Amino acid sequence: AAGGAAGSRAATRAAPHHGATASLASSLSDSQLAGQRVIYSYRGLEPPAALLRAIRAGKAAGVVFFSDNISSKAQLKTVAAALQKAAADSPVKLPLLLMTDQEGGLVRRLPGAPVASEKQIGSSSHPAAAARQAGRGAGLNLKGAGLNVNLAPVLDVYRAAGDFIDQYGRSYSSDPDTVSALGADFITAQQRVGVAATAKHFPGLGAATRSQDTDTRPVTLNVSLSALRKIDELPYRAAIAADVKLVMVSWAKYPALDRTHPAGLSAKIVGGELRDRLHFKGVTITDALGAGALRPFGIAQRRAVDAAAAGMDLLLCARTNDLDDAVSQGAAAAAGLAQALAAGRLGRTTFVASVNRVMALRRSLER
Repeated sequence: AAGGAAGSRAATRAAPHHGATASLASSLSDSQLAGQRVIYSYRGLEPPAALLRAIRAGKAAGVVFFSDNISSKAQLKTVAAALQKAAADSPVKLPLLLMTDQEGGLVRRLPGAPVASEKQIGSSSHPAAAARQAGRGAGLNLKGAGLNVNLAPVLDVYRAAGDFIDQYGRSYSSDPDTVSALGADFITAQQRVGVAATAKHFPGLGAATRSQDTDTRPVTLNVSLSALRKIDELPYRAAIAADVKLVMVSWAKYPALDRTHPAGLSAKIVGGELRDRLHFKGVTITDALGAGALRPFGIAQRRAVDAAAAGMDLLLCARTNDLDDAVSQGAAAAAGLAQALAAGRLGRTTFVASVNRVMALRRSLER
């Protein structure tokens, strides 16, 4: 991606100084280093043999679960334990990042907390208490199923009733200060019980109209630079101050920041805005690598390399219509990263800095 040097500088500055993770990274092959940046998914209730082999070989960072992977909380806990056993048998040995979308309201993969949507929380009589309750409830629910990362909260500041984010009740408010406060409350409460939070979708999808869905097609949001920074990015300042562990970057284009690349492929946005301007030092994660928004940007290997060059630490290889076989997609993404690393198309220092950030997060989630 254009501007890759900016992303490289930012990634290097943000690297954690953990001797244990740095030492571990130095012992890994290029294919293992590449695997430390890939989040896999699969279809059905049982993880396929190919995924378990990748984990045992030290070539996976984690797994994201969807509704068809889950028949009950007990079943998911059994699967999570089997995946973590495979990770313990690998050269890496650190806990996998096991994640799902447990936002609340309509977007929940597990039954139970949080039952209220973000919109319901934002319009409740005691929103701060409700946000804290939702964050704690989400954390305890996922932890009870063996998961350690929630792909929530949504920090998008919606613009119009019924628009893309508001139609499913996924935004706390159209007021950025309210979104900032409630998002930070959710993050703090959830992370206090040992489940990492993910603020999404940076720099914001709140201006998307009802039909502007990056999962299905390219989306351009013509929001002014002033509005992006005063409205859409504002909740991320509060999330970062609350020590949010991950930030998911959107696949929309923001011409005010980068006329050419979607946010997750843009070093100007990942490095310039999120790292340099907002000083985020945690783990960056893409939205689904197979999203329709990336149709103009080639196959999984190319998308993975471009995202890594832009400064994305983790690549979310979730099932989509464009790239349907998620395990093969994850393997292809990892192969592309390993080839680019070996060929020098991705700088080794920056690459290892990303791996170290991911490993530091995984180590922090050890029980």
